[in-house]
Amino acid sequence: MRKRTPDMALLPSDRRASIAVDLGAESCRVSLLRWVADKAEITLVHRFANAPREVDGGLHWDLEMIEAGLGHGLRQSAAIATEGVRSIAVDGWAVDYVRVDADGEALADPFCYRDERTIRAEHELHRKIGPVRLRELTGVQLIRINTLYQLYADQLQGVPEGRQWLNLPEYILSRWGGARVAELTNATHTGLVELHQRQWCGELFSAAHLDLAAAPKLVPPGTEIGRLSGPLAELPALRDTVLIAPACHDTASAIAGIPAISDDWAYISSGTWSLVGTLLEQPQNGEAAAEENFTNLGAVGGRICFHKNVNGMWLIRQCMDKWAAGGRVWTVPELIAGAEKIATPQGLLDVDDSDLLLAGRMPQRINAQRVRNGLEVLDAGPENAPEFASLIFHSLAARYAKVLDRVAFHSGKKFKRLFVVGGASQNDFLNRLTKEATGLELFRGAAESSTVGNLAVQMAVLEGSRDAMTGAYAEQVSRWAGLFVGVLEKATTR
Repeated sequence: MRKRTPDMALLPSDRRASIAVDLGAESCRVSLLRWVADKAEITLVHRFANAPREVDGGLHWDLEMIEAGLGHGLRQSAAIATEGVRSIAVDGWAVDYVRVDADGEALADPFCYRDERTIRAEHELHRKIGPVRLRELTGVQLIRINTLYQLYADQLQGVPEGRQWLNLPEYILSRWGGARVAELTNATHTGLVELHQRQWCGELFSAAHLDLAAAPKLVPPGTEIGRLSGPLAELPALRDTVLIAPACHDTASAIAGIPAISDDWAYISSGTWSLVGTLLEQPQNGEAAAEENFTNLGAVGGRICFHKNVNGMWLIRQCMDKWAAGGRVWTVPELIAGAEKIATPQGLLDVDDSDLLLAGRMPQRINAQRVRNGLEVLDAGPENAPEFASLIFHSLAARYAKVLDRVAFHSGKKFKRLFVVGGASQNDFLNRLTKEATGLELFRGAAESSTVGNLAVQMAVLEGSRDAMTGAYAEQVSRWAGLFVGVLEKATTR
């Protein structure tokens, strides 16, 4: 297997700019693609922090803050791209949604998937439709953060139904003038899409007493859903801008941003979560894959992201928040440097322990697991942070290796190389541990791979590849991704 050589000869028929918006659970980004002297340039125009907040006993996203930050980024982009902006697309984290009224206005700030209300919802829903049947219908990993459980939690709490619900990236696009849709890669993550037909699953809606009419229309990645309207469209650069639903699930966009050819590679999309898997032409939902809770999610070109959710840099971030509250502010580079000096830890974490998915008191949660496993308690003080970081990084690498062994087994593939994309791709220590644990040749992809994939999907559809569910479309996306990764690599090595 090999990486695709950047095709520097690729040029669009229309040299106006494009904007990629990437919504992240920790930060949101607005990036601008321009064609300067017949060469692509990608600039991160605006980044702003994002985090859920406790409101009235629930964990919510600040929708007004997110929309204001994105609007600022679009205005900055418009001021730079005096040649005009051809298209805008939005990707983001999956499963969370906004309930809207008949006019498309949000009824309330959306819940964050980490809110603990879904603990009860998962338990109650499984009384109505069992986990085995859920898995048969959808082929997706059963995890309580899925939209299915959130919608059911709404029902248990008496949350008003609203006219419709929209996942966050599609909601943002609708606010800017796009049709109200559910893009397929994002929709599959809801746990409400039938595995083979790729349509909303009526049996599930009925079992959960959810209103099928409130679910938006499904569309494939790379669908044009309207033109920018409203105040932003009054800016000269944004007067004729197409809105595109890319692979709205940020992981699907990140995988689309890997310019790899052949069929013997695996991926880790590594950030808040680590998504560990490979691309398949057909879903794999056999008894063993279901028992091990692998997932089959939509990917560009009608393919399947076959992977497993593994806890990721969330563990470090939560620890850092706790230490900061104790008076010591650590940066990730400082923790990496410190962790490298620590001896290999005795006894690794189960990083996917359900208790470690919850917010707050992470060092204490880690120690509680160690006590259950008969291991000594670590000093949870801020000065001992590198020891925690070492334990987390070694534990993640070991978990990646185990999951990749099972991915190879279920897919029948023999992997030679591993692509690591996302923010944690910059963690050289974790990458080295992962390479040692897996025995695979490791390639560090773009830290902003979701932006690469977002832009690649935009260019593929704008330049004539209209059938988004084919291998030919995926090939075009890969070509554009190769160009954009090359551009970013060149920019970071100057």
